[in-house]
Amino acid sequence: MVVSKESIIYPDSDGRPMSDNTEQFRWIVYIKEGLEWLFADLPDVFVAGDLLWYPIEGANKLRQAPDVLVAFGRPKGRRGSYKQWLEDNIPPQVVFEVLSPGNTLPEMTRKFQFYERYGVEEYYLYDPDRQILDGFVRRGDNLEGLDTVQDWLSPRLGIRLGLRPTGELEIRRPDGVAFESYEDLARRAQQAERRAELLAERLRALGIDPEEVR
Repeated sequence: MVVSKESIIYPDSDGRPMSDNTEQFRWIVYIKEGLEWLFADLPDVFVAGDLLWYPIEGANKLRQAPDVLVAFGRPKGRRGSYKQWLEDNIPPQVVFEVLSPGNTLPEMTRKFQFYERYGVEEYYLYDPDRQILDGFVRRGDNLEGLDTVQDWLSPRLGIRLGLRPTGELEIRRPDGVAFESYEDLARRAQQAERRAELLAERLRALGIDPEEVR
């Protein structure tokens, strides 16, 4: 019996959780949301977290779900999975993986081979427990390891990666501003709101309506 490509189902989930623990999840969110923020004004840069990537039509068992992927030349928008043949055959150019204690060497080897074979240009691997950051960049048909990723400038993303003295991952935008966690952003928003409230109180004390000076 011949099965047509149109009838093949490509599941949107592999049945595995996005992360194994809170620490891994925190770093996945830090990377993914920071990249979303960085490319927010560019409609043709697609960023996703834990999204299944199918590189070949008809091969629904051939897939990986990078912790974070970035695809240049693809529009933003909702997707159940990244089916490459529906994306002008453009593979994600950059992927990030955040290791957890549950990741095994065979598993990570398979992921590396997949990314190398199917066109990833930059592959970054962060282990928050051992405080190790590795990077690989495509040269020809191969992903070759970087001697160091400390203060490394990503050719595709324009960001700088490295480890803080504490061993934690730090990513900086092209303007030098560090990616922020949700907690950092929320704290800064609260501080700005409080400053605005104090200014309004001072204006009212002077008999000035704060709405009139906006």
